[in-house]
Amino acid sequence: MATRADPPLPLARLRARGLLTEVRTADLRFGGAEVGAFLQAVMGLNLEASAIATLERHTEGWIAGLQLAALSLQGRTDVSAFLAAFSGSHRYVLDYLSDEVLARQPEQVQQFLLHTCLLERLSGPRCDAVTAQEGSQAMLEALERANLFVVALDDERRWYRYHHLFAEVLRSHLQQAEPTLLPVLHRRASSWYEQHALLVEAVQHALAVPDAELAARLIEPIALSTGFQGQLNTVLEWMNALPEALVRTRPRLCVYYAVFTPLHQSTGGSRDPLAAS
Repeated sequence: MATRADPPLPLARLRARGLLTEVRTADLRFGGAEVGAFLQAVMGLNLEASAIATLERHTEGWIAGLQLAALSLQGRTDVSAFLAAFSGSHRYVLDYLSDEVLARQPEQVQQFLLHTCLLERLSGPRCDAVTAQEGSQAMLEALERANLFVVALDDERRWYRYHHLFAEVLRSHLQQAEPTLLPVLHRRASSWYEQHALLVEAVQHALAVPDAELAARLIEPIALSTGFQGQLNTVLEWMNALPEALVRTRPRLCVYYAVFTPLHQSTGGSRDPLAAS
């Protein structure tokens, strides 16, 4: 039996009795050698190992995605430029996932997918907070059973993520369909992360709103520890994303900037605009 979603059979009982053989998404996903063989033997492309590895990473071994990328690559000489730009916004990928996957879902499922696509990792409580609705855990489990490009990150069905290309397609749709909702969703996400002491993620969503005042408030207590834990560039990127006038009104941020900028430059980083003024 071949099906995109779990059939209405007692799968758990059959599995426990050893009466079920399953070939699931992870089994169908191509590895590096299979990607290379597919591109060469089926699609007639002879690519360097680095290009094959890039395609495997972008598509996560998804065979249809590899085929769409290969069709776009045929006749091209700018392979590196194409691979650097290949994403869910590529017209072939966008059309395929939009028509074959997203458009076939009920409105409630489409809304959930669009409203949670800005999250890197998905959980029931986190999605409840962002969507301002309950029932997200059940929805995530249903999406996994339906094989809707949802990847389980543990065996307890607590954490999930979307396939990278699918997430990019969803974000593209969200930007077009509900651009005014994006800041609302980012603000809800930032609030949830702050409440759960995940301040790095809270900062990222605050900057995406964008809410500079909120981001500055969140950055201050974690800038020093984050910078000295190997994320110096991240902290400087945060502060460079803030209006210079706002940074100058916060002495602690000014001190952190004065400390981190020379360290950044000594490791080969480019000179930052604020440090030059």
